[in-house]
Amino acid sequence: MAIDASLLGVLSVVALMVLVGLGMRIFAAAALVGFTGLALQIGWGGAMGLAGLTPYAKAATYEFSVLPMFVLIGFLAFHAGMTREIFEAARIWVGRFPGGLAVATVFATAGFSAISGASTATAAVFSRVALPEMLERGYKASISAGVVAAGGTLASLIPPSGILVVYGIIAEASIGRLLLAGFIPGVISAIVYAATVLILFKRDPDLGPAGEAYPVLEKIKSLRQLMGVGLVVFIILGGLYTGWLTPTETGAAGAAVMLAFCLFRAGFALANLKDAFIETVKVSSMIFSVIWAVLIYVRFLGFTGLPGDIAEWVLVVPANRYVILIGILLFYVVLGMFMDAIGMLLLTLPIVLPTIVGLGFDPIWFGIILVKMAEICLITPPIGLNCFVVHGVRPDIPLPTIFRGAFPFFFSDVATVALLIAFPEIVLWLPNQVAGG
Repeated sequence: MAIDASLLGVLSVVALMVLVGLGMRIFAAAALVGFTGLALQIGWGGAMGLAGLTPYAKAATYEFSVLPMFVLIGFLAFHAGMTREIFEAARIWVGRFPGGLAVATVFATAGFSAISGASTATAAVFSRVALPEMLERGYKASISAGVVAAGGTLASLIPPSGILVVYGIIAEASIGRLLLAGFIPGVISAIVYAATVLILFKRDPDLGPAGEAYPVLEKIKSLRQLMGVGLVVFIILGGLYTGWLTPTETGAAGAAVMLAFCLFRAGFALANLKDAFIETVKVSSMIFSVIWAVLIYVRFLGFTGLPGDIAEWVLVVPANRYVILIGILLFYVVLGMFMDAIGMLLLTLPIVLPTIVGLGFDPIWFGIILVKMAEICLITPPIGLNCFVVHGVRPDIPLPTIFRGAFPFFFSDVATVALLIAFPEIVLWLPNQVAGG
């Protein structure tokens, strides 16, 4: 007896969640469920053909090449020691405030995020750069580790963001507009994080001491070390804003400039270059594997018609569209407790996006909101990946301590999401300037 297509789609979602819950890697679970579903619907031969063709058809597109370029920029900057210089400059400028080193960490992670598209990489880097210094200066381990974990999430929004590129590929949205849309919310997120740190240290000075003040000349001098970072950021944002460069071209140009800076830096060896390339290949392969597997599953969902059925059902619910939106976002908060950010986005987007568009929300705006929700998932237990990354670098700091230190930033993110929902022009203003010419 043939199974109803929509019912098969629902069963596939359940099967996928069960497999992921049992510990199977997302790419393996998505590929298995998607291929099995296709086989049940169009036969094994058809499933084999689509499973082989679909990933290649997407991966062979021009837009896909932007992802490894963005990843490479971050790893080149790290191996050239630029992360230390970014942190030192931030410390000189804001270190004298209450919790100055923590505030400096927030702004330094934001600066590094502008040349690194990976949240976990940012958290790992500053676990080595900023965390030891905060602990050495007498900061409590909880807030020190928590601010590093939370600051790392800024790489999800501030271009070049890998997760925004993934969203654009799956949602078939403009990657250039998405990257521009993430800039202002990313800056706002950093400011809100810094304000959260100031409030925490003002209420409890025992969290850590303020740093020393530096003269203006010293502050200006510290900025000279950031020329390479500033030029790459200018190329990416300027190229996208003016339309002179496509997202892929900005990635290639940014990587080329960063490579040139690295090759002329004292202490940068061929071994560093080799490490940067190898790590870029590893991260890119991991992301591509997840995308390819999810594309097979998405193709299967298209045959079931489940995304359209869910959108039609939601659209007839007698509720304000913002109430429905908040319900969807709460669903992501819960789901994020059990899945990593990229996997959660890839597996749910094919079902959720038609509903969002049907409710009249802009898909570019929703992409930024969704990435903010992914940021929340990076610091919330039990799967908060950035907290695990910090713990991996510093196993002497217990994982519950790191989650406790990151907890205040959960409320910071909720406040930022509420602001972006109330004022969507914050997200859309910059990309609309480009679109409007």
